[in-house]
Amino acid sequence: MTDVVRVVVADDQQVVREGLVALLGLIDGVEVAGAAANGVEAVELVAGGNVDVVLMDLRMPLLDGIAATARITADFPSVAVLVLTTYADDASIAQALRAGARGYLTKDAGRVEIGAALRSTAAGQSTFDPEVTKRLVAGLSPVVADSDGLTARETEVLRLIAQGLSNPEIAGQLFISEATVKTHINNTFAKIGARHRAEAVRYAYRRGIASDP
Repeated sequence: MTDVVRVVVADDQQVVREGLVALLGLIDGVEVAGAAANGVEAVELVAGGNVDVVLMDLRMPLLDGIAATARITADFPSVAVLVLTTYADDASIAQALRAGARGYLTKDAGRVEIGAALRSTAAGQSTFDPEVTKRLVAGLSPVVADSDGLTARETEVLRLIAQGLSNPEIAGQLFISEATVKTHINNTFAKIGARHRAEAVRYAYRRGIASDP
């Protein structure tokens, strides 16, 4: 990733799309790489290359934000998806994260919050607004078993995941390789029954491994 975060804006409402493009133009270190009115256009813009993050709405014609996110994260793993939507219900959050979204904001977010989220997401971190974090902590997925058998190292890795650190950042902080981090994450997820990072974050808060935000 370069110092400039190149962003595709995907939103079916023209006034919102144009407003977001204008807003992003005011944020230092952020450059708009294109604007899409639906998920198909978003995927096409990403396929064109030189994109770091897609700022993705969920409800769009032709290909909705969930399906577009799944396609982008599968076919272009170096591109992150940051959801920006009016919907903050459990179902929407769960579907977006399972599709591979790295962050989730509501449209109440301001310029500073969006800019910070874009930079964090491009750097590999998970970014959620406070309302979404509350829902993740309170009940996005079923409670897992108490007997999880996590090692001390796996617990530490889980704590750092809950803090929003990316795999390279975890590796640097613990002085281990990224391959070792991935092994710890795979083992941890298997033990606690987590399918993705969002469920792991919820588990960490429920078990007191991470502190409340």
